[in-house]
Formats: sequence, C-alpha cells, structure tokens
Amino acid sequence: MSDINELAEKRLKSRIRKIKKCNKSEEEKEKFFSQLGTSFEVFFPPTKKSDTVSDSLMIWVTPEGKVLDAEYSYEEPEEEQYTSIPLTEKDLKPFLEAFGDMKFELDDS
Repeated sequence: MSDINELAEKRLKSRIRKIKKCNKSEEEKEKFFSQLGTSFEVFFPPTKKSDTVSDSLMIWVTPEGKVLDAEYSYEEPEEEQYTSIPLTEKDLKPFLEAFGDMKFELDDS
C-alpha cells in the first residue's frame, strides 16, 4: 500500500494539472467550476481572557458564491471539548459584510 504522503502528492499534482487546463480553456473552466463548491474557515485570534480556547467560522458556498451553510466552532483543547453552532442569516450577515471585499492574491513581498 502506498504511503499517504505519496498519495496526497499524486492527487495534488493531478489537481494542479486540471486547474492549469481550466486556466487555458474557458469551456473546461466552466465545466469544472460548475461542479465545484468551496468552503473556507476563519480562525479567530486568541482573546485576552483565554489563549487556550480555539474558535472559528466555517462557510460553505456554491460555485456562484452563494452561501449554503455556515457554522461557528468552539473548542477547549485542554478539556477535549468541542461544539459547533449553525449560524442564522442574521448572525452571518455581519461576517459576510466584513469579508465582502476579500480578494485572494499571492503575497509578493
């Protein structure tokens, strides 16, 4: 059986080839991205009260950028406790507003 790192490396290379193909062909790009949703997680910085608590926001979106689902996660690693809370539209709106101008680029500094 192959090592998990080798399998991951092969899969990553395959994904990179596919994305490069999509970058060269609008038809391939449209076909690929019509199937692709995405998610991202925002990790909040530690608070003054506790640096042992970890909390984050996870958002899942469609290829068109429409939010499908969102949840807030809270973890106390030392106590081995974890919970997540689904976010209502009302609770999610301030986060979406804050991240509304976000754009992903490579840092070339």
